[in-house]
Amino acid sequence: MEKIGILEGRQKQIYEKKEDEAAFDIKCETTSLSGSVSQRACVFCGSRVVLYPVADALHVVHGPIGCAAYTWDIRGAVSSGPELHRLSFSTDLREMDVIYGGEKKLHRSLVELIDDYRPKAAFIYSTCIIGLIGDDIDAVCRKVSQEKGIPVLPVHSEGFKGTKKDGYRAACDALMKLVGKGSTEGIGKYSINILGEFNLAGEAWIIKNYYEEMGIEVVSTMTGDGRVGDIRRSHGASLNIVQCSGSMVKLAKMMEEKYGIPYLRVSYFGIEDMSKALYDVAKHFSDNPAIMEAAKALVSREVGELYPQLREFRNELEGKKAAIYVGGAFKAFSLIKALRSVGMNVVLAGSQTGNKDDYSGLKEMCDEGTVIVDDSNPVELSKFILEKEADLLIGGVKERPIAYKLGVAFCDHNHERKIPLAGFEGMYNFIREVYSSVMSPVWRFAPRKGGLSS
Repeated sequence: MEKIGILEGRQKQIYEKKEDEAAFDIKCETTSLSGSVSQRACVFCGSRVVLYPVADALHVVHGPIGCAAYTWDIRGAVSSGPELHRLSFSTDLREMDVIYGGEKKLHRSLVELIDDYRPKAAFIYSTCIIGLIGDDIDAVCRKVSQEKGIPVLPVHSEGFKGTKKDGYRAACDALMKLVGKGSTEGIGKYSINILGEFNLAGEAWIIKNYYEEMGIEVVSTMTGDGRVGDIRRSHGASLNIVQCSGSMVKLAKMMEEKYGIPYLRVSYFGIEDMSKALYDVAKHFSDNPAIMEAAKALVSREVGELYPQLREFRNELEGKKAAIYVGGAFKAFSLIKALRSVGMNVVLAGSQTGNKDDYSGLKEMCDEGTVIVDDSNPVELSKFILEKEADLLIGGVKERPIAYKLGVAFCDHNHERKIPLAGFEGMYNFIREVYSSVMSPVWRFAPRKGGLSS
């Protein structure tokens, strides 16, 4: 097999763990190298994935129709009520709009949509072309807000001005304009907001049920199954719980600075981290011992049911190799632990938006020979999957074709999935999906495993 090379400008963003090497200085938090065909999305897409699940808000993409089409139904986020978020609206800017400006068209579109759908708020997303022609969407939003009496919030997400992570920041800025605008009457002392949980396949409901069983009130989830009214009163909660740190730490820090609300970083994936997420919250409310007792009882019950089921999968999966490439590095920590619980080894761990601390943590967790990569691309992922002889790739929708073309099992752990992978029941679903994919007989026909060639 011909050896696959790495672009010269990418070498400092790739690290292979070696036992005798102490120095670790991976390059990260930088723009993607031109020509590398990064798996990252743009700033606009980053803002959309965060704000999209707010179900009773209007979401309007100010720009060409392609941007709205690209991000339509971008998450598998489900709602327990309104589904306005699943309608993707666009001002559909054309050539003449670009020449003469699109502000009037945006104003007309907003007035018509608000009259027709009666949303609780509206998010207006700037795209690349808006940054180029200079439409003043802030002024349009202020005008429509005054005319219609609802928050109309600009999201400054021009795709070319940074990375997906900058889109997260733009989304947090928009959400912060809602926080603090509602009444906190009736919110109890033992109350939390769940941040960075997007209710993929109903996961926010699972997590919310756990906390409520412990006696903790959930004021809002941002943004899974989100409601504008809950976000407006979220400053009344006693604690913020941040699941997706890359997307929501900024909002947690802003709420801490303005309203004095502390925050905890947690993960809801895998037995260890799910249990820790419950225990950490219980420790925060240590003045009420009943909360910790309820947490212990919940974890004991769930783990007692789960372990026997996982043992059956471990018999077949032990020794298999997995490659992980996800959006945020914090999720990779949980996935490594979850895979180890069934005896699988991780040979590649990477993310699109990790920072120095994230990658240092991955280095400590990973075994010798594991490749750690920041902002990878299809060629690199293919290279390491083949060289490390991975049996499984865990990623998102853009990584799926890479796995299947290489004859490797795949597990979607990103926006598109339709089954919950968070919580204790999600851990069972995850390992069952890994087992079904890795152990499928179809892979024996893959050319690299001696099967039929095309």
